[in-house]
Amino acid sequence: MDPENPKPVPDGEPTDLTVEDVTSTSLTLNWNTPKHIGTSGLAGYLVEYCKDNTETWIPANKVMTTKTILVIKNLTEGDRLRVRVKAVHGSGGTATATLPDPVLIKQPIVPPKIRLPRKLRETFIRKVGQKLNLSIPIHGNMKSSIIWTKDDQPVPADRVNICNTSTDTILFIRSLERKDSGKYKLLAQADTAVDEVVINIQVVEKPAPPQTLKLGNVWGFNVSLEWQPPKDNGNTEISGYTVQKSDKKTGEWFTVVEKVRATSYIVANLVMGNHYNFRVFSENLVGRSETAALCKDTVYIPKPSKPYKPPVYEEKDFNEPPKFTQPPVDKTTTVGFTTKLFCSVRGNPRPKIIWLKNQVLLNENPKFRILTNEGISSLEIRKPSSFDGGVYTCKAVNMLGEAAANCKLDVKDAFFASFLLSQIVE
Repeated sequence: MDPENPKPVPDGEPTDLTVEDVTSTSLTLNWNTPKHIGTSGLAGYLVEYCKDNTETWIPANKVMTTKTILVIKNLTEGDRLRVRVKAVHGSGGTATATLPDPVLIKQPIVPPKIRLPRKLRETFIRKVGQKLNLSIPIHGNMKSSIIWTKDDQPVPADRVNICNTSTDTILFIRSLERKDSGKYKLLAQADTAVDEVVINIQVVEKPAPPQTLKLGNVWGFNVSLEWQPPKDNGNTEISGYTVQKSDKKTGEWFTVVEKVRATSYIVANLVMGNHYNFRVFSENLVGRSETAALCKDTVYIPKPSKPYKPPVYEEKDFNEPPKFTQPPVDKTTTVGFTTKLFCSVRGNPRPKIIWLKNQVLLNENPKFRILTNEGISSLEIRKPSSFDGGVYTCKAVNMLGEAAANCKLDVKDAFFASFLLSQIVE
């Protein structure tokens, strides 16, 4: 090869030509630029297509495009098309990339998706006699083939009604029975795409009564009972038992306890000398059993051989002599300003309160007013003068004794009080 005149490299074709998307009327192509572009540059791309088994190529873009993506529109669904992309170089040469296989123009299938409601994702519990109406949405762009089965068998047509639409499926049972319990499988299929869910339906009812209720031990005021779980739990767990007793004298039934989880119980606080009978109901989430297990034997609570003597309690003596809980305190007041002295006293029987000034009774003096309420006594001195100062005594007296407490009252005239105030301010 002559190094001064190298052989020219041919212009390259588009690379990595792929189908980006297909619908019922369009086709989207994507490609990359050629690996080699000559010195003349790249002018653009031309896209062409033709039906399979024909040679008539139809231009998809009348004007060259410089983009590496193109949407071919207005196609006919069901056609199989061959597609090619030409790279037009500046020198006028072209290089073509062709899809290896024809493309079927068809709406892509979105796989069906069953949208199971939250309440159906766990065991769905219904009562006997209720209706069952399950409406389950199914998403997808094609109508799906719907198949319902119960415990891997076709659903019984005499019990179950199925209604299918393009967007959902409905399963309906007018009146549920225990035999309708089971695993219901819903399968939705569109072409080769499949989705399925399993719904666990449990139909329940009230349980049967307990079995073989019998007496255990009898002691004092107590009786022990024992029984066996019911033969039929109503297709759900037994949540507890209700124990009732009946006094032979009245014949009325009274509930002793509810929600007992064990199969035994001790009935306490029975009355001596009475005959009792007992019965037990079983219970589940639907309710209490229609009938109860009845004890065959009647229990007699015997009276003790020795007469019952209740204990004798000594009566507490609450009597006490008077006692000051808060004695009166010394006080200073001003001439002409009514003042009060206070004290509190307790005692049983309630003590009589007497006030004295310098050992002289004040009860009959109208200048003084004495009030006593709930053990608190007050002495009101109305517009005292300097002569009302002195030692005041409060005396409390009852049948058990007496108590006395003193305080001092100092009465200042107004001039002296203002003088003291000015001294304090200075």
